Amino acid sequence: MELHLKNFNVYSLLALLMLIGGIVFYIIWGIRYNVWADIGIYSITSLLVLAGLIGLIISLSVERTVEE
Repeated sequence: MELHLKNFNVYSLLALLMLIGGIVFYIIWGIRYNVWADIGIYSITSLLVLAGLIGLIISLSVERTVEE
């Protein structure tokens, strides 16, 4: 299974946004409320980050078919 950047598409972009959004959400929440160890924030952040990582892996590893 090889990852190719030529397969970058809308799904890859959405997965990347979820990944970045999860990390940014955790940092902003921690700075704003000065709470770095909260199970609620961990659950939301882990959901976004894992969905982003899995989405990127799947969207970049799928082989594209060319229709003629």
